[in-house]
Amino acid sequence: MAVEQTTRRVTKRRVRTRANLLDAAFAVFAAKGFGRVSIEEVCEAAGYSRGAFYSNFDSLDELFFALYRQRADLIAEQVAGVLALDGPGLDVPAAVDRVTEVLLLDRDWLLVKTDFLVHAARAPEVARTLLEHRTRLRQAIADRLSRAQGHTRLPAVLGSVDGAAHAVVAAYDGVTVQLLLDGDVDRARGWLKQLLTALLTDGSDTTV
Repeated sequence: MAVEQTTRRVTKRRVRTRANLLDAAFAVFAAKGFGRVSIEEVCEAAGYSRGAFYSNFDSLDELFFALYRQRADLIAEQVAGVLALDGPGLDVPAAVDRVTEVLLLDRDWLLVKTDFLVHAARAPEVARTLLEHRTRLRQAIADRLSRAQGHTRLPAVLGSVDGAAHAVVAAYDGVTVQLLLDGDVDRARGWLKQLLTALLTDGSDTTV
């Protein structure tokens, strides 16, 4: 029993240490950029030694990868969750409101995400992870739009459910680039709502 309790304490402590390192790394990467950060800086920000770092991660690359995956998985799960809330018919303005509220329009996250994108462009194995996340996000949107088919229709210009899902993600990408430059989160969220509503309706109906 004593051994089991000790093991549980060690496991909880390690989980907490890993979480704290990820949180600290997020702040440091957002402030300085990936490639300009040392392990020592992450450890100092988290209040841990290099030994604590290496008991959780083999390198800064692995930490950066874990940080991106943690945030990206959360976004995909949140989008899928809010899109599963209603029935077969899709009230576009209501659905767009829910999606834009959960999408992480946070400038620090976008700085880290952009660093990851540039890193992935030069590393095929990392690019696969980024592509997998984008596929999950698009699939969550496409699944919801597929459920709406037969009740109402998508604008013909989008071509298909898959085309519509690609357009939604592309709109998000465009808005986030603007947000990186002007830092206006409220404006970005409002513009994204308008853009997605326009994309998913034909101008005369608010249902898809």
